[in-house]
Amino acid sequence: MAELRITGLHKSYGHVRALNGVDLVVRSGSLMAVLGPSGCGKTTLLRCIAGFERVGAGEIRVDDRRVAAPGAEVPPDRRRIAVVPQEGALFPHLPVRGNVAYGLDRAARRAGRVAAVLELVGLSGFEDRMPYHLSGGQQQRVAVARALAPRPPVVLLDEPFSALDAALRAEVRHDVRQALRADGATAVLVTHDQAEALSIADEVAVMRDGRIVQSGPPDLVYGSPADPWVAGFVGEAVWLPAVMDGALARTPLGMIPVVPAGEIPTRSTHVLLRPEQIEVAPPGTSSTVAAAVVRRDFQGHDALLALRLVDGTSVTARIFDPTAVPYALGDEVGLRVRGRARTF
Repeated sequence: MAELRITGLHKSYGHVRALNGVDLVVRSGSLMAVLGPSGCGKTTLLRCIAGFERVGAGEIRVDDRRVAAPGAEVPPDRRRIAVVPQEGALFPHLPVRGNVAYGLDRAARRAGRVAAVLELVGLSGFEDRMPYHLSGGQQQRVAVARALAPRPPVVLLDEPFSALDAALRAEVRHDVRQALRADGATAVLVTHDQAEALSIADEVAVMRDGRIVQSGPPDLVYGSPADPWVAGFVGEAVWLPAVMDGALARTPLGMIPVVPAGEIPTRSTHVLLRPEQIEVAPPGTSSTVAAAVVRRDFQGHDALLALRLVDGTSVTARIFDPTAVPYALGDEVGLRVRGRARTF
């Protein structure tokens, strides 16, 4: 296990600045998910950590060892940082055993390290399979086992689940997370999938325009976003026009207590709710506001309802038992708010 520390990191390609002062600490033995839209600098950051790109300014340290700084770059093969790419990149001519053992010395092979990491990723008994006899999910597990085999201080995962179908993706990422934890690995996962980052990471770092704009535990980033952009990127956001009245906001959904991010505004503003905070009730229910269903997105375990209030305000509500009350387009409902809204 090792702590990864990135300080003031800059990287440019000509006049394009890909990284603009990145500061990030990944605690020893933890999984950090770097989350952001395409083009924000996630992959460049990963490549700088791995040593595939030279940094323009700043430094990268693994524990007390500096591995990257201007004019002081440790070559990738001497950093002992493992990378799991998107497609696994297994050697097609080697069986699973050969792929996993590729980076091991003879002593480690004799000590049974190959069997140990294959057991970690749930592939015991697959040692003699060829890569073309494996499913996509199994290939990614082998890639993770190969990365863990030499016990690197840091493991980098570059959107390794993006090519898998939804059901398999959830299963494989859970198993990979368990394997990383069991082996005590320090890991960085680069992804643009909010659900993936929030569900498996110990901490999430949200990236925008080459900077880390917020980092912390997943529940903190989701529940207390640093700014409106982060709020909208890490999950569905419901924005309501509001007039502040002390610690309450007067909104189209009634008076709502607020959690301020900084000083409470003293004028007209907008407040943030999450769809799960909006409760849907039968029309005419006491203390509700009337609305009509204009769209229903069924997602199996839950559903998102797009609703329009009488005054024309649009909101979104999440219902967690969509088969019990199958709302249809045009249905009249009542809405009320659970919890507190957030101001910016």
